Order: sequence, then structure tokens, then C-alpha cells
Amino acid sequence: MLAAMSASLNSSPQATVVARGRGDACPGTLRLHSADDGALARIRIPGGVLTTAQALALADVATRLGDGDLHLTSRGNVQVRGLEGGCGGELAASLEAAGLLPSATHERVRNIVASPLSGLDGGGRFDVRPWLGDLDSRLCASASARSLSGRFLFALDDGRGDVAALGADVTVRAADGGAELALGAHREALLVSERDAPRAALVAAQTFLEAVSASDARVWRIAELPLNGAEFLELARTRLAAAGIVHEGRSRDRSYTPGPPPGAIGDSLCVHIPLGRLSAGQWRRLAGLAAGELRLTPWRGVVLPTSAPPTDEVLAGVAADGLVVDPASPWPRVGACIGSPGCAKSRADVRADAAASLPAVGARGLPLYWSGCERRCGHPPGDRVDVVAVAEGGYRLSTAVAGQDTPATTMPGPSALAAALAAITP
Repeated sequence: MLAAMSASLNSSPQATVVARGRGDACPGTLRLHSADDGALARIRIPGGVLTTAQALALADVATRLGDGDLHLTSRGNVQVRGLEGGCGGELAASLEAAGLLPSATHERVRNIVASPLSGLDGGGRFDVRPWLGDLDSRLCASASARSLSGRFLFALDDGRGDVAALGADVTVRAADGGAELALGAHREALLVSERDAPRAALVAAQTFLEAVSASDARVWRIAELPLNGAEFLELARTRLAAAGIVHEGRSRDRSYTPGPPPGAIGDSLCVHIPLGRLSAGQWRRLAGLAAGELRLTPWRGVVLPTSAPPTDEVLAGVAADGLVVDPASPWPRVGACIGSPGCAKSRADVRADAAASLPAVGARGLPLYWSGCERRCGHPPGDRVDVVAVAEGGYRLSTAVAGQDTPATTMPGPSALAAALAAITP
């Protein structure tokens, strides 16, 4: 199989190799990243699902070892910053005791997003939670999966189309007659049975690793492979057949919906976290409202299953704590990297500037992402306005919209945001 795969890779007229000049430096729990504000740990939370006990353990870690804050990522994971050197062993022991480190050899590859309201609001086709537990267990048990990049992403969508829009490498979406397996951005998908879906997702990831090995290229994601989507799909079909997984081709479902808005949804409370950062105290108070678990969303929010519909008093209390429960708030449309002083490469305190400019954002339009430099770390997928700090001071604004030219303008500071937005958006 590998010989045929290598021939396919080398012959593809559409292949564009994206070669990485160094190994995958994506941080984890056991591989910390050095930043200007101390070491950083990224703790993978598959599907964003935490028990309240695990959430409280994270708050304890952030308070005892870090800067006291928890940072939510665009994949529903948690980062702890400001860690002191030499605390790695204590950090790992605390997380393992909380059940957040089931496999030391797989901790960076447990990148799974899942529809956060699945099984809670009556939406979607069925609850994807059984898929989540099955896929995570299979990942941790697979020797080959240890070689996946920390950037390789799985998405489990209950059919509503929320996490299916996030550009995952392997997307499993509930569908009529089973589950739709989509690979990268390819327009075709494979229908497998609901029961086989987690195993098929792992087989797809293993096919990616075989393709990487055959191409002798250093790539981290399916889109970077030196072969086109149709060729990779055929490789996956061969691998699925060898694993005894029945499948058939179909057009990929391209209907998408946004993530849950802030506010009460049935017996759940959806809370948006401005810029994804909250104190350990705010985190503990949210955990106190949850009925057993918290679900972190890829949109830097938290879904709290509750024992009864959240009251106006509960909503008012969360809002008074500086968090967002108003669906009309502009905050869900605003994101930012860590910026200064946390990152040496950042040219500005982008978080302070994003907060200062919030009144100019409005409730509608493209989301805005503020970056301290051209790397745009943590930027969301999809259409947006990029607000990037420039070396000479101020910011450069440009639209990132698929299939359109990119107008751009500059602004001296956050007070000029409204005028700058008017210059580049209809």
C-alpha cells in the first residue's frame, strides 16, 4: 500500500507541499511553552467536557502554579499561563489526579471539538457524547496516533453544523443513515454507520500519518499533504475497507450554523468569556452553577447544564461578574491573541485595545480578530476582519473573506476603529 501511496503522492498535478522547517512545537501539558509572562501549558479537553471536580482542579492549578487566570482556546481547550520554571512535575501530577492526563504519550493529540449543546437542547440528530468517549479512548490506545501533530483536529458534529464549520482535519457529522466522514476541506464525504464512526475517524488519521510517511514531508494537517483531496479520499477508502468498515461516497453536507449564543437555552446557560480569559474566581463561580459538568466551546464560551432553566437572577449575577449572557452583546464577535506584555513578538496590548474599541464593533457584521503581529496566533477559521498591529504603530485592517479580494486600511489606534471598519466593509 505504501508504494502505491508514494506513487500517487509524487504524481499529483495539484500537489502543493507545505514543508515545515522544524518539528511541531505546539505546547501541551508536558511540553510547556516559554512566553514573556512565564511558561504556558495547554491542557487538552476533548469535546470541551469537564466535570465540576475537574474544573475546580484547573482553578486550583491556575491559582497555585500560574497567574491565577484560565485562558480558553478556539478548540475548547484551556491554557494556564505564568507558570514558574520547575513546576512541570507538580502540574502533571495535579492534572493526572483530576483525570485530565489519561495518557502522557498522547496528551497533545487529544484535539477533539464537539457540538456543545448536543444532548441538551433537543437539537441535532443525536447526542455525540458516546462518539467523544469512544474516539478519545481509541486515540489514547493507538501507538501510531502518538505521531499526530498537536494541530491535527477532529470534529464531532451532531448534525446541526456548528463544529462542522471549523475546518477540522477529520469531521464526523450525524446524518441520515449513519455518520458522514469528511476529510479536510474536500467536497466529497463517506457515509459510515453510526457505530463505526469513531473507529473510522481514527483510521482516517492513521491514513494521514501513512501519507506523511510516504511523502517524506514534514506536514501537520491534511490540507498540507502533497496530494489533492480526491487522492487522499481514495487512500482513506482503501484503509477503511481493509479495516472492515463499510462506507459509501456522498456529497458533503455544507449547511452550517453558528455556535450557541449567550443566554439561557432550556435547562442550560451559555456564557461567553470576553477574549477567552477569566479569573479562577469567575471560573469557580461558573462551576458552582453547573449540574455536574461544564462544556467549553470553540468560540471561547462555556455551556453550563443546569438543573432548571436559569433565572433572571442567575443571569444578572453572571453578567455582574463581567461575563456575557446577553445575545446582543458584541463581545462574541471580538477575539485577540495574548498580545503585550505576554508575548515578546507582539507590537501592542491588543486585548486592551480590543476592549477599548468595543462600542464601535456593533452587534452585526464580520467578527474581528486582533493580533499583535502578522502571525495572527489563535485566529478563528472563516470570514473575519483581521486587525494587526504594525511596526510603525497603529493597526492594519483587512477582510479575510473566501473568494473575495481583500480591501485594507490603517488606523492609528482603537479610537479610530469605526472609521476604519467603514472603509473596508460594506
